Amino acid sequence: MSIIHLTDETFEKEIASGDTLVDFWADWCGPCKMLAPVIEELADEYSGRVKVGKVDTDAFGEIAESFGITGIPTVILFRDGSELARFVGVRPKEDFTAVLG
Repeated sequence: MSIIHLTDETFEKEIASGDTLVDFWADWCGPCKMLAPVIEELADEYSGRVKVGKVDTDAFGEIAESFGITGIPTVILFRDGSELARFVGVRPKEDFTAVLG
């Protein structure tokens, strides 16, 4: 499964059911680029079980603002539309797999 690029139009629908891991990032953000390969690995490994999406905070700042995101990268795990876990900054893959199961 590939990574879903979330927009104002698709965000709510995509996180509404099941588990969705969302990476809030920006193109100019060095730490975001460092985290990107981990997010890609998670998308491959959890394909069919967890949706993995990305929100470009420059293009869709309203979404980031609505979740109180003040620093990027921030990754949020949603379950059926509700926030289950939040990770701020570059984190090792194991931090994510610990909550994804």
